[in-house]
Amino acid sequence: MSLRVTLIQGGEIGHDIVPAVKRVLEAAGVAIDWDEHVAGYEAIKQGLDPLPAPMLESVRRNGLALKTKLMPSPEKPHVNYNVQLRRTLELYASVRPLKNIRGLPARFTGVDMLVIREITEDLYAAIEHEIIPGVVQSLKVVTDAASRRFFRFAFRWAQNNGRKLIHCVHKANILKQADGLFLEAFRAVAKEHPEIQTKEIIVDNCCMQMVAKPQQFDVMVMGNLYGDIVSDLGAGVVGGISATAGINVGDGIQVYECFHGAGRERIGIDRANPLPLLLPAIDLLEGVGQKDAAARVLRAVETVLAEQRVLTADLGGTATTTAMTDALVPALQ
Repeated sequence: MSLRVTLIQGGEIGHDIVPAVKRVLEAAGVAIDWDEHVAGYEAIKQGLDPLPAPMLESVRRNGLALKTKLMPSPEKPHVNYNVQLRRTLELYASVRPLKNIRGLPARFTGVDMLVIREITEDLYAAIEHEIIPGVVQSLKVVTDAASRRFFRFAFRWAQNNGRKLIHCVHKANILKQADGLFLEAFRAVAKEHPEIQTKEIIVDNCCMQMVAKPQQFDVMVMGNLYGDIVSDLGAGVVGGISATAGINVGDGIQVYECFHGAGRERIGIDRANPLPLLLPAIDLLEGVGQKDAAARVLRAVETVLAEQRVLTADLGGTATTTAMTDALVPALQ
C-alpha cells in the first residue's frame, strides 16, 4: 500500500528540491501518494492564506507531512510561517537527529545524537510588553503539564529508537523556579523509565561539552530557547545545514521538515542542494517502518558524497540539483 503524505511546498528553491526528492524516493521503490499544497509566501502569491485551511486539514487527516521551508512575505518579513504552522497544528516537540554522514566534512566523527526540544512554551511563547518607555519585559512560561507531556514523549522516542542516555539541559542554577520546575518534571518522568540512564547538565556547560566531545551525548532534552541554540550548534558539529532535519510532533501528527530555504535569485534555478529535504524524507521512511528503503537512500547519499563527489555549490562542487539527483538514482542500485 502507498503512504498518504501531505507535501507542503514553500516555494523558491523548494521548486527545485521537491522534484528531486520525489524522484529519488520513487527510484527507491517507495510508493507515496502525495497530497500537495502550498504555504507561506508561495501561497500568498497565489492569492491564498499563508496557512491554507485545505493544507491544514490534509496534515491532520494524513498525520504525516513533508515540508520545505516556508518563506516570509516581503511585506511582513518578521512573520515566521514555520512557527505559525507548528502552533496552528498544536505541535509540541521537535526532534533533531544530528549524526555524521559519510562524505560530508565535519569537525568531529562518531557523532549520533538527538536534540529533542519542547516547542510550545519558554521565552518563545513571545509574551512581552513595554512596561515604560525603554523597559521591555519578556516572560518565560513553563508549566508542569506541558513539561511532563514533553518528557513522556521524549522518553518514549528514546526508548523506541534504542537510546540509552538522556541529558536534561537547563539553567536551574539561575532560573530556580522556571527551569527548576522543568527539571523537576524531568526527574518525575525519568522514574517511569528506569531502563534509561539520565543526567542533568547546565546549558552553557552543555555547549562547551558539545564542541569538545560531542560523542558523549545520546539524547538531549530541553526547552524552546536552549533547543534552538543547541540544535544549530549540533548542526555545525556534524557538517552544517546539509546534515540536519527536523521532526515536529503533535498528537497524531508528524511533520518532517527542511530547515534550509532561500530565494532562487540568490541560489539560482536548479542549483539547490536536495539533501536538506532528502534527509527528513529518509527520517519519514524510518518513522513509518520502511527502514530498508531509508537505509538504501542514505547509502546512496553517502556514495554520491564520498565516492562520486557529485556536489552542489554549497558542498564545494559545481553540480546542479538535477545532476546530483541523476547521480543519486543509479547509486540506489
